[in-house]
Amino acid sequence: MASVSASEFWTDLYARGADGWELRQPAPPLVDFIETTPPPRGRVAVPGCGRGHDARYLARQGYAAVGFDFSPTAVREARALARGEAAAAEFVERDIFALAGDYANAFDGIWEYTCFCAIDPARRAEYVRTMAAILRPGGWLLACLFPLRRRAAGPPFAVPRSELRRFRPPFRVERAYAPRSVRARQGQEWMVLLRKTC
Repeated sequence: MASVSASEFWTDLYARGADGWELRQPAPPLVDFIETTPPPRGRVAVPGCGRGHDARYLARQGYAAVGFDFSPTAVREARALARGEAAAAEFVERDIFALAGDYANAFDGIWEYTCFCAIDPARRAEYVRTMAAILRPGGWLLACLFPLRRRAAGPPFAVPRSELRRFRPPFRVERAYAPRSVRARQGQEWMVLLRKTC
């Protein structure tokens, strides 16, 4: 079986309908945040975007949203959904760990949900470096960390609140709270707004 670091692993899950992370709607924590305390409009990256529900939502709210996924199936389906809704979101088939070369300082914000928990935990520091590299100085990273407690061998891999230490520096925490979640994830999510400090 392919590792979580290979696109084939995820493409196989899509093909088998084993996409249990799929909400088929924008994530409630993101919707609540944007409706109550929206960051300034700008270019927003959505790493590990899957079928792109969150990226399309951000585009409808006036953000220039770019979703990244390395599963060709996910990107193909995200593009089809965007066309069907006439949503202006862009979807790029790319390994997120290779973004820094083409997207250095390219984004005003990042929305992180179910990507950090899906990567090999040994690559989390690399993930933070990559997100810092594609974000402009002063940019925001909004992350809904999930799952807080280990339930089984991943993915998803547990993301306890202590994992926030990986983001400091180059980020500082501006807000952290328990968000409104879908029923199956209640008590398992932690919302954090981070700011790139340099």
